[in-house]
Amino acid sequence: MSTFDRNKLQQQLCDGAHVLHLSLSDAQLSQLLDYLALLGKWNGVYNLTAVRDPMHMVTQHLLDSLAALPAFASAHHILDVGAGGGLPGIVLAIARPDMKVSLIDTVHKKTAFLTQVKAELQLANVNVYTGRVEQLQVPKFDVITSRAFADLSDFVRWSGHLLQEHGCFIAMKGVAPNDEIARLPAPWQVTEVRALQVPGLDAERHLVFIQRKESE
Repeated sequence: MSTFDRNKLQQQLCDGAHVLHLSLSDAQLSQLLDYLALLGKWNGVYNLTAVRDPMHMVTQHLLDSLAALPAFASAHHILDVGAGGGLPGIVLAIARPDMKVSLIDTVHKKTAFLTQVKAELQLANVNVYTGRVEQLQVPKFDVITSRAFADLSDFVRWSGHLLQEHGCFIAMKGVAPNDEIARLPAPWQVTEVRALQVPGLDAERHLVFIQRKESE
């Protein structure tokens, strides 16, 4: 891992948050950098992310997740499926301490990392589950999200039982996944595809919003 220059990274994060019109406290910025440091530390053993350079991690992980934050404005309890190293779930939990965030992954070493992050950053609004989402039996969520987790059809089929009646899926994707959208099974329908601009990232990012089609 390249040098972790905290002051430089904090400035990059502050500048990016400003571009995104997000108001984050000094404590939240510090937590986000603490999370990034933990991600870098554990990455050497657990291979949580292919991105190794801390400045690239700020852009491709922190700011990428923060760019989606406005989409969760009305969310109260969200589930991050295939959470991996905690993106976007941990970032959302730090930026929105009023929101309950649950994260699930099948890989124990990844959920062990997430549990350590929860403890070290004292994230009281975070729950971590190990296992397959299709087997998870907990109270339902108003928003279920994922970041480059699976084909949209698999995403809704595996986790649809956990979504509240009028809840919403918000899938984070790169290029708009038109083929995946066309294959969505009934009763699911895309209500919006929203392009995101991530500060410092020259790549396409989209949010795909999916809800149950109301019976006529």
